[in-house]
Amino acid sequence: MTDSQTDPQDAIDATAGRSERDSRVYEHSAGDEQEGIPFVGAGPGDPKLLTVAGRELVETADLVVHAGSLVNSELLEEYCADAETVSSIGKDLEELIPLMRDAYDDGENVVRLHSGDPAIYGAALEQMDALEHEGVPTYFVPGVTAAFAASATLRTQLTLNEVSNHVAFTRPQGKTLDADEDHIAEFVEMGDVTTCVYLGTHAVADTMDRLLDQGHDPETPVAVVYHASWPDEDVIEGTIATIGDRVEEAGYRASALVIIGEAVAGDGYERSYLYDGWASRGSDDTETEADD
Repeated sequence: MTDSQTDPQDAIDATAGRSERDSRVYEHSAGDEQEGIPFVGAGPGDPKLLTVAGRELVETADLVVHAGSLVNSELLEEYCADAETVSSIGKDLEELIPLMRDAYDDGENVVRLHSGDPAIYGAALEQMDALEHEGVPTYFVPGVTAAFAASATLRTQLTLNEVSNHVAFTRPQGKTLDADEDHIAEFVEMGDVTTCVYLGTHAVADTMDRLLDQGHDPETPVAVVYHASWPDEDVIEGTIATIGDRVEEAGYRASALVIIGEAVAGDGYERSYLYDGWASRGSDDTETEADD
């Protein structure tokens, strides 16, 4: 492996002020197999929740650079048996970029496998921009994000008519996010928002204490789904007032999705317009989009 030809930070800086949209935006859509290294969402955990496109790519890969323990080892064993697999945990851009670039330049099929969906807290774009700066094309392949697996486990929707009209994907304050950038309280205050908190398992108690201090209803439902869709999945339910203690008692410090809002319970909603005749006033053969 050779040293990177350029500093990855230079590639990131070079993206500032892009004046034109990449022409590939108009040539391809999600699901297309394209030239270059695909950044594939592995899904939330269960190998069956890997998309068909993702499975086809990893099954034919020579090198799969994956997100370590965040990707279920069963997925790697089942679909990546013929590939060299390398964990990205503990490696910085200066190591990852040359690794993938050199393998691609040597004619290997390279796949970068992220957990969940790489578009959500995946730090994928900085790798892609660095590779593109090195002359290696890249593209996204979507995956199933943890919030969707968690809502399936809870047997509810993230949006429910007259209960929750909006969904927020967010994270709590910490090393990455300053206190004034933490908007969880604002989302909860809106009332009709289902707030999905990523990367916040270690801070559930602190987050709930801040919500209580700011006067939010202590009876607001909260669910914490640990390892959504994994064999050791666990569901902890409570309220803003109780969930912090329950998570601490369970001992979870990472890998859980926190959902705050009335939609957690999946009750109290109103019948939608979609199936009450409003949306089918036209031709029987025409499906009309309506509010849910």
